[in-house]
Amino acid sequence: MSENCSHNCAECGSECSERTAPQSMIEPLSKNSSVKKVIGVVSGKRDVRKSLITSMLAVLPQRKGYQAAILDADITGSSIPKVFGIHDRAVGSEEGIPPSETKYGTKIMSINLLLEHGGDPVVWRGQVIAGAVKQFWTDVNWDNVDYMFVDMPPGTGDVPLTVFQSLPIDGIIVVASPQELVEIIVEKAVRMADMMHIPVLGLVENMAYFECPTCHDSHFIFGQSRIAALAARFQINSTAQIPIDPALASLCDRGDIETFTGGWLDQILQTITKEITI
Repeated sequence: MSENCSHNCAECGSECSERTAPQSMIEPLSKNSSVKKVIGVVSGKRDVRKSLITSMLAVLPQRKGYQAAILDADITGSSIPKVFGIHDRAVGSEEGIPPSETKYGTKIMSINLLLEHGGDPVVWRGQVIAGAVKQFWTDVNWDNVDYMFVDMPPGTGDVPLTVFQSLPIDGIIVVASPQELVEIIVEKAVRMADMMHIPVLGLVENMAYFECPTCHDSHFIFGQSRIAALAARFQINSTAQIPIDPALASLCDRGDIETFTGGWLDQILQTITKEITI
């Protein structure tokens, strides 16, 4: 920087370091916040029940004594509060907005917690939605969070890009289903993460099979699993398969997902806590 620098880059033609150095777009947390690690949960398309996987992933570290949180960035398809049975609105103050807490202590912020009626549609353009997601990060008082899971909207549009650029994402979990087009959909999500230099920590195949309650045979309703081939192709070391389980649907309907049983995501959690240490 020149000693005669006016600090007005718009009127300066000098190629000094301040002008040419890459500028971080990461938004700062509020002064009352502390978030150690941030994990994005992404999908290439809707209808893979990504929010269910996000919820289950947050429950597991909470059970192990970590402080977990969910930032619900799926503004137009928000379902996280219902899955956890949260109905009260979040109320802000001059000190910021406190996140809601579940029965077992997971911290949550979602647009449904700020609307007068949770069922009201969010008819906003992409730029406004992206701004709301950034405010969930900057204006909410995330007190002493170990692992935050960001429930991302599907696809590779404005809001996922905003999350990747504005939040310090340490890694992502990709959620898919066994259908025909999954390979290209997973590829889009993985390539976007690669473009943003964010590691893919795991691949979850939801609705992978149905286990007959009588004979206990596995029936592949949506076709045979391809998760092993996809994981090998994209060099993803940690995978999980979630069955079509009416018990999980019932827990979501009752807002009681924190009581789910099943070790389907244990390997994914081990990868998160090993690769993204706090």
